Amino acid sequence: MKKNLLVAAFAGILFAQCGKGEDPFAIKPDVVGKLSKDIQMKQIDSIFAKDSIVKLNPIENALGTQGEVEIYEKGGKKLLLISPEDERDPESFITNIQIFDERYTTEKGLSTKSTFKDIKTHYEIANIENAINSVVIFLKNSDIYITIDKKQLPENIRYDYSSKIEASQIPDEATFKYFMVGWDVEKE
Repeated sequence: MKKNLLVAAFAGILFAQCGKGEDPFAIKPDVVGKLSKDIQMKQIDSIFAKDSIVKLNPIENALGTQGEVEIYEKGGKKLLLISPEDERDPESFITNIQIFDERYTTEKGLSTKSTFKDIKTHYEIANIENAINSVVIFLKNSDIYITIDKKQLPENIRYDYSSKIEASQIPDEATFKYFMVGWDVEKE
């Protein structure tokens, strides 16, 4: 009996030590805080059990979490907006995460409080897309993409929806409108 208690206590200590070094706000390849690319929407309730989950499009008679959800800390601070591949399927995988809390950071320090200069300094830009009211910046070898409001761009390119926008045309001090992570769902 004592031997079993000793083994259980040791296993508990070992388990607790394994989880200590993990940053719950780290953004890494295929990971955003407590979420990873292989998480299904039905698992959100248990992952964020200590936080508040707001279902944006409640589905009648839904078994588990389905559709887009916002995650708030118990104190009310908005953390994330999580979007699944299929709104109606609780087994659907996460495809997009919008990050609201500045504590979520990449290994290179990118967060919601960063500027375009931080992107240029630490990342290689794969593509810049010109949208109606914003530009979307995709980072090379990353699932992260950033949206910057066109109001922060020089006026001569702000209203031209068809022109190619270059990184040199975006001011260093431009802040992020949206800080996003997008995961492709792999089909079997």
